Amino acid sequence: MKNPTKLTPTRLKQIQDELEYIKTVRENEVAELIKEARSFGDLSENSEYDEAKNEQGKLFSHKQELEAILANYVLIDEEAQSNDVIGHGSRVTVRDLEFDEKEEYTIVGSQESDPANGLVSDESPFGKALMGLKVGDIAEVHAPDGIIKYEIVEIDK
Repeated sequence: MKNPTKLTPTRLKQIQDELEYIKTVRENEVAELIKEARSFGDLSENSEYDEAKNEQGKLFSHKQELEAILANYVLIDEEAQSNDVIGHGSRVTVRDLEFDEKEEYTIVGSQESDPANGLVSDESPFGKALMGLKVGDIAEVHAPDGIIKYEIVEIDK
C-alpha cells in the first residue's frame, strides 16, 4: 500500500463534497448527454456521442482518484501543531539569505499544494527542508542551481 495522503480537515471536506457532487449530480448529467447523443443516430459518425463518452471516462477516472484518496489518508491535526516547530499547517516567514527578501508560506499536504499562492507541500524539497525547524534555524534547500539558504523568521498557525 502506498503512503497515505495527508489532508487538513478543510481539504478532506472539499474532497468529500466533490465526490458527493460527482455521484449525485454530475454522473446523471453525463448519462443524459450520452442518451441525447445516441438519439442523433449512427454512433460511428456521431461526434457528440464520442465527446460524451470521453467526458464519462474522465469523470469515472476522477471519481476513482478521489475514492482512492479517501480510502488512504491521514488527517492533519493543525491544532496539535506547535508554534515553536514547523509542521503541517504552520505559516512560516522565511528570509532568503542571498537576496535578503522575506516570503511567507504555509506547509500543507501534497493534495493542497499551490506554491503560487504560498501553499507548499511537505513533500517538496522546500517543504522537507523546513519541517522540524525553529525560529532562527537555517533551511538549506537543494535546487538545480545549488543550495539556497533561508532563515526561519517566524512560525505561526
